[in-house]
Amino acid sequence: MHVPDGFLDAPTSVATGVAAAGAVAVALRQARQELDDRTAPMAGLTAAFVFAVQMVNFPVAAGTSGHLIGGALTAVLVGPWTAVLSMTVVLLVQAVLFADGGLTALGTNVTLLGLVAVVIGYGVVRALTAVLPRTRTSLLAASGIGAFLSVPVAALAFVGLFGLGGVADVPLGAVAGAMTGVHLLIGLGEAAITVAVLGAVLAVRPDLVHAAGHLRREAALARRPGLEPAGVTR
Repeated sequence: MHVPDGFLDAPTSVATGVAAAGAVAVALRQARQELDDRTAPMAGLTAAFVFAVQMVNFPVAAGTSGHLIGGALTAVLVGPWTAVLSMTVVLLVQAVLFADGGLTALGTNVTLLGLVAVVIGYGVVRALTAVLPRTRTSLLAASGIGAFLSVPVAALAFVGLFGLGGVADVPLGAVAGAMTGVHLLIGLGEAAITVAVLGAVLAVRPDLVHAAGHLRREAALARRPGLEPAGVTR
């Protein structure tokens, strides 16, 4: 998914750079509402985890491999604004130190992986948890679906950018077909890894999961004297 240098023309690269810079500027202000002494270390650990796991590829088809994007997982763990910042740091380090994604394409990669993937993944999780039963299983299911959808949507966003400013002599239909097909398969891996990691964190430290706030509030209400269901005694 990392876009290298030279895939998009200068106006498109500049436009995505401006969009990414604006999103990061807003995230820097809004993330203060999500971070405190307890959650700030979690944000650092999550960024380090995503950085490491993105280095590991898994096979998705003959001759093709994919890796975790991590936008949905990061947003569920530390909140959407902090996720934008964490993903930006990961992509910046990868571009500068490992040439994974071009420097002139950094804004494009932040837009696709740090903004589109986070917004779609977390938006789906919030929408589904609002209508599903307030249980840990529902949160895991919503996170898996959000993680899955975030991958092909980010791929389609790239196709849109390629249609606007792609410089490679490749038909847009061929790009759309290749990106959609492969990233639907990668999305399955994204969902599996997201559910596995989130399930492990929920099992030991649910208090560290940003998107599990509604579960903690319900548990706290259930423990209040006089609010137990009728017939329940302690």
